[in-house]
Amino acid sequence: MTTQTLSVSQALVKFLSSQYTVDRIGAHEYRERTIPGMFGIFGHGNVAGVGQALRQYQEQDPALMPYFQGRNEQAQVHQSVGYARHVRRRATYGITTSIGPGSTNLVTGAALATTNRLPTLLFPSDVFATRATDPVLQQLERPDAYDVTVNDSLRPISRYFDRVWRPEQLFSALLNGMRVLTDPVETGAVTIALPQDVQAETVEVPEEFLAEREWRIRRPDAEDEDVRAAMDRIRSAKRPVIIAGGGVHYAFAVEELRRFAEATGIPVAYTQAGVGVMDWDHPLCLGAVGSTGSTASNALVGEADLVIGIGTRYEDFTTASRTAFQNPDVAFVNINVASFDAFKHGTRVPVVADARKALLKLNDAVGGHRVGAELGERVAEEKERWDGIADAAFAERYRPIPSQNEIIGTVNSAMDDRDVVICAAGSLPGDLHKLWRVKDPYGYHVEYAYSCMGYEIAGGLGVKRASLHERDGRDVVVMVGDGSYLMMHTELVTAVAEGIKLIVVLIQNHGYASIGALSESLGSQRFGTKYRFHDDERQSFDSGERLPIDLAANAESLGVRVIRVQPGEAVAEDLAAAVARAKAEPEGSGPVLIHVDSDPMVDAPSSESWWDVPVTGTAELASTREAYQTYAEKKSTQRPLLG
Repeated sequence: MTTQTLSVSQALVKFLSSQYTVDRIGAHEYRERTIPGMFGIFGHGNVAGVGQALRQYQEQDPALMPYFQGRNEQAQVHQSVGYARHVRRRATYGITTSIGPGSTNLVTGAALATTNRLPTLLFPSDVFATRATDPVLQQLERPDAYDVTVNDSLRPISRYFDRVWRPEQLFSALLNGMRVLTDPVETGAVTIALPQDVQAETVEVPEEFLAEREWRIRRPDAEDEDVRAAMDRIRSAKRPVIIAGGGVHYAFAVEELRRFAEATGIPVAYTQAGVGVMDWDHPLCLGAVGSTGSTASNALVGEADLVIGIGTRYEDFTTASRTAFQNPDVAFVNINVASFDAFKHGTRVPVVADARKALLKLNDAVGGHRVGAELGERVAEEKERWDGIADAAFAERYRPIPSQNEIIGTVNSAMDDRDVVICAAGSLPGDLHKLWRVKDPYGYHVEYAYSCMGYEIAGGLGVKRASLHERDGRDVVVMVGDGSYLMMHTELVTAVAEGIKLIVVLIQNHGYASIGALSESLGSQRFGTKYRFHDDERQSFDSGERLPIDLAANAESLGVRVIRVQPGEAVAEDLAAAVARAKAEPEGSGPVLIHVDSDPMVDAPSSESWWDVPVTGTAELASTREAYQTYAEKKSTQRPLLG
């Protein structure tokens, strides 16, 4: 057996440089590097290990494993996740950290990746395997379990976790990690902890291990018996509706879904991850579904006798906390590559398969079946009603400060169909889900499985990296409120350093607009959601003067070009012009931030739906007692959804 004498870190970097994802969609073949580069912030735990390997190979062959700086380890994970989603889970970045806080900073990002079923590859450094100098700087000592380190906090939120205590363990750890990264069912955060002394140890590495290796994305076909059972249910349904999730995108099933809907006349609603599976103005597109959905989707889903879930995990926002489906005879056909999701809600017809392959078989089996004309009339009626509601929201003219609805409509109109909007947490994701009008499968990227404040800019930067890699010519526009901006905006510096053109629309609410509105609806009177000076006498942040926050100046101090949209009668026109100006900037010119104030007291149109957030039944506040009555009424409509 021929070997190379390398450090563990050198072997790791060389191995990753030779891993390729292969995929076949119809007649199209795809083959690209699974790990196109690595992020890293260096400390004593990794500077002489993985850091040395990256530096050495950068001199020998800069293309072997490109290195990218970041300003926060969590944000680096967000970048890798944003990249992975845009390339449909075929690739992601590796991330090296030092021990201690560098490693635990990964935890939120890892949870986000696994919750969203998106791949990311994490290499947190660890304590000495030899224990020669225990306790080392930043080591957590547990008297009852000395083999536990802070990296064990990543175990429950990783889809694969390993620790390389000996150099020879690197081989199986990396192979298993790659297996999970490229598995559409198992994918999520892969964590391989690297003790800092092991990183620098020498190991004989087989040439075979370093040779190019291909990882084929497996796309299981639907079984004929399941397809027949699904079609039997579909043919007998009078009011069927499709709920399409992110699995439709990851299976590249958009065209087959549209073909199936048009052949059968079954309308399509979509989850947050499913936005873009159908053009917003298609006659059969109901729009967003659930707690942040359109009235059209929620009306049709509420009446449905059959729900065909395709690539969805049925999050509580999608099901309106299990109040969405009110037909007493409702049944479910669930198509999902993961059996865990295919069997949800007690369905008797789970189809465990790749969404595209399942739809190919369903399209072949349709045989001229089509739902009655009455359903089509109902769809047109509800769709027209919702489009009118959305148009009215876009036309709002609150002055001198616009509503968030008007801002969304203005930015949406100023962008091209192929551009991508990025968001994650706060009131914006819900409002975007309802209102954003998408005409491209890649045009909408809202992280809502983990709804992580601070994802927006870092995730958007990852999407932009993917767009540049694929040379698809898309502008990436991050929409973010001041709350999420303050959580994590430091990757703007990364965009400045690399000259990456990322457009950020920063909406200044002077507080937490989303939770403020929720708090008010639940009887807690927007407690703790305003940015105010502390009132020492009342021990409150609710009644003081507004903080003199200037986030536009903050962005300018980071080297970002800023366009300030001033309050006034022409605010909508100025905002549209600002987006156009930002889009006109050439690639390579760095990030542009557009700052605009909004009125957080103006809500988006009602979804005529509900979300279960428990309200205390014992309270002295009258507002809480009133909210509890509403809560109890809605709670009574929840259903186990066995069907």
